[in-house]
Amino acid sequence: MTIIFDLDGTLLNTIDDLGYACNHALKLTGYPTHAIEDYPSMVGNGINNLIRRALPESARTEENILRVREHFVPYYDAHNTDYTRPYDGIPELLATLKTQGHRLAVASNKYDAATKHIVAQIFPNTFDCILGEREGIERKPCPQIVFDIRKELPGDALYIGDSLVDRDTARNAEVPFVACSWGFVPRERLVAEGIETIIDRPDEFLKYL
Repeated sequence: MTIIFDLDGTLLNTIDDLGYACNHALKLTGYPTHAIEDYPSMVGNGINNLIRRALPESARTEENILRVREHFVPYYDAHNTDYTRPYDGIPELLATLKTQGHRLAVASNKYDAATKHIVAQIFPNTFDCILGEREGIERKPCPQIVFDIRKELPGDALYIGDSLVDRDTARNAEVPFVACSWGFVPRERLVAEGIETIIDRPDEFLKYL
């Protein structure tokens, strides 16, 4: 089976590095910064949407988003593993899945170069397919990223993620979905949205295989 993982909030706690990069870019472009603990509610739909939510409402133009992004990307490329770490139990889960013969993939809305770099640094020689946001391809919840993974890794698939975007991506791709509660979306929100299959620890995922 192919196990498709979301990245931010599922495999890795990336919020500090994302927040510091965004604050760096906001400061250089003259906009107010945010407390790092405010950033979880801003992530989930790619860097441009993170920047859009971080900007003052009156400044959320495409021109301003791209201007902030010009500072965000080089800073994040240089610092995207400063504080980013796997969630407790994730390395052990991945090792178990590999031992059991499953194929592992990453499907992220983070831009593709950063997605591949971070995964290679933190999980070397672990994943069979790693895809992030790519030019000309609609980001999640569009199912294309899942279709592309399954084209490379054919067969049954199961998707695990922490957000409603992930839930919708799996639904649109017609693959089963397991939500994890340790990421950026509180368990209460996942329950309120009608998600029934929710795990609170990585090792609980194994019972759904």
